[in-house]
Amino acid sequence: MFQQMKYFISVVQHHNFTRAAQECNISQSAISQQIKELENTLGVQLLERRGRSFELTEAGQYFYQQAQEIIGDVDNLISATQAISQEQNNDYVLKLGYLVNFGVQEFLQAVAQFSKMYPTVKVQITNGAHEPLFELLRNDQIDLNFSDQRRALSNEYNNEFLTETDYVAIVGKNFAQKDDNQITTDQLRQLPCILVGESSEQAEEENYYQAVLGIKSQFKMVPTFDEAQILVAANQGYLVANSLTAEQVNKEINRVLPLLKRNTRLHQKYYAYWKKENSGFYIETFAEILKNQFYHDQKNSDYN
Repeated sequence: MFQQMKYFISVVQHHNFTRAAQECNISQSAISQQIKELENTLGVQLLERRGRSFELTEAGQYFYQQAQEIIGDVDNLISATQAISQEQNNDYVLKLGYLVNFGVQEFLQAVAQFSKMYPTVKVQITNGAHEPLFELLRNDQIDLNFSDQRRALSNEYNNEFLTETDYVAIVGKNFAQKDDNQITTDQLRQLPCILVGESSEQAEEENYYQAVLGIKSQFKMVPTFDEAQILVAANQGYLVANSLTAEQVNKEINRVLPLLKRNTRLHQKYYAYWKKENSGFYIETFAEILKNQFYHDQKNSDYN
């Protein structure tokens, strides 16, 4: 029936048995016979013949629409299966990027699970700030990017939502009053805001912190999260982080407070991004594993 469906689609698209037969590389009589056999198998009339022409019956119109989707799905299945085989034969490398300031627990758990499922696939990991990661994705230097959302979602990419977290400020233990349970960007304006990353990323990060988060402080850049925590403990600055990253903070020397812009809590969404034109089995599988990591963590958090 699969081949008969292809013949039927060609006949309808050309609205001509002769041209459809030429496209399918069979004779006109053969394609006519195949359509009749298809109708007999279904037990319905698909075409209403009118001399040398025809019109689709209501059943024929429905079958035509559904057959196109089925043929398309099968073609995609064949292409994906062939691609997987080709990837295995070529020592496939899955190139992943993740946001350095987020924390790596869910991401590394996803990598470990994926590597266990597909031990022959090599995984290459790059970390960085938002803009450098998107530049790598645009230039096909990574296949999938786990990062925050700082721009409108593009139709050129698959945008798989993973999680949403609140922003917090990490301050020295003695910076705020003991009974303070939140802090605003205005309260922090006299203290430097510490950024974590490469010096080449500082301008882009500063622009985001100022324009979107409303940070009014001066900035200083350090290469590691641990170094940033030391400066915070010495009251030489504060850190802006998401509530998940804040789990890495040493609560004995620093405090974690919800961050507000005026009276509004600040929050951020995080996605897995990959180019639609580059989508494939391994990329989509890793994205699904990563999504499940966040889903299970959130579910366990809600339960606790």
